[in-house]
Amino acid sequence: MNKQSQSPIVRRKSRQIMVGNVPVGGDAPIAVQSMTNTETCDVDATVAQIKALEDVGADIVRVSVPSMDAAEAFAEIRKQVNVPLVTDIHFDYKIALRVAELGADCLRINPGNIGREDRIRQVVDAARHNGIPIRIGVNAGSLEKDLQKKYGEPTPDALVESAMRHIDILDRLNFPDFKLSLKASDVFMTVAAYRKIASQIEQPLHLGITEAGGLRSGTVKSSVGLGMLLMDGIGDTLRVSLAADPLHEIKVGFDILRSLKLRNKGINFIACPSCSRQNFDVVKTMNELEMRVEDILTPLDVSVIGCVVNGPGEAKETDLGLTGGSPNNLLYEDGAPASKLGNDNLVDNLEKMIRKKVAEKEAREAALIVKS
Repeated sequence: MNKQSQSPIVRRKSRQIMVGNVPVGGDAPIAVQSMTNTETCDVDATVAQIKALEDVGADIVRVSVPSMDAAEAFAEIRKQVNVPLVTDIHFDYKIALRVAELGADCLRINPGNIGREDRIRQVVDAARHNGIPIRIGVNAGSLEKDLQKKYGEPTPDALVESAMRHIDILDRLNFPDFKLSLKASDVFMTVAAYRKIASQIEQPLHLGITEAGGLRSGTVKSSVGLGMLLMDGIGDTLRVSLAADPLHEIKVGFDILRSLKLRNKGINFIACPSCSRQNFDVVKTMNELEMRVEDILTPLDVSVIGCVVNGPGEAKETDLGLTGGSPNNLLYEDGAPASKLGNDNLVDNLEKMIRKKVAEKEAREAALIVKS
């Protein structure tokens, strides 16, 4: 039983590139990524954060490489993690050349700020030689001075014009394997810029509302802005930029995609906001349950409803469904009543049932793979 039907969204057709072993664009799933906020030269801390991001489902992780010392540290980091790594580089082309040799899966640069044409060519040649793509990242906060003067302030047209300058350089060097981001902290500016560029190039688009804010405000702003673009079929990768623990960026990113039925990863909870009809504390139950099952990446639909008004209807459409009742709550499995649960140890019992259901689902899927 799975409530996740196919999304009605028709995605924009884009050229597929590979970031490590992750396909980006074409008909590939929309990738969710984050960025480390540790000091890159602190190898142990950076490796630990990357592994934590990978544990919650990150498809790609970006690492800032501001110096040659950081580049050498990146070499050690690359050896210790499995997830594809994008290296974030500005101005110094020699750093880009070095990390391309050391195992970077993608170079995040702006060709225009690398400097002379011969330096840009060396970086592009290094990317081509090592079979890695480039990500062009345009940001409203760092537009070229002449564009700031021309437009007076950041605008969607200014972002697109800046992007096209960088794209023209790669076109001139016959390097089509890149993805592009056009980010602003303003939702309307970001959406308008992406909509404009989407029809002008074939390359994948990396979505984000930059500097979106803290955990709550940034989640809301990103959900609105990215949701508008995703509904248009625009977007091949995304990052939810939060002034918070990077793990939240991955979790919110997958929540956004799950809500639009574009990715189905982890537990999809359907839970009521609760009212005086509830027969158990829904809010407390959900807060504790969500934290306990964050490690589960296998898709599963679970409903937690505090009373019998909407509970049975939701439970019949989910893999597991809890409906509040008196004297006992009723647990549905695959749409049918299965057992009764009291309020004592309710979260323990729910977690146990969820993990059991996940194990059964994984076993079935593994058996199908063996048969095929």
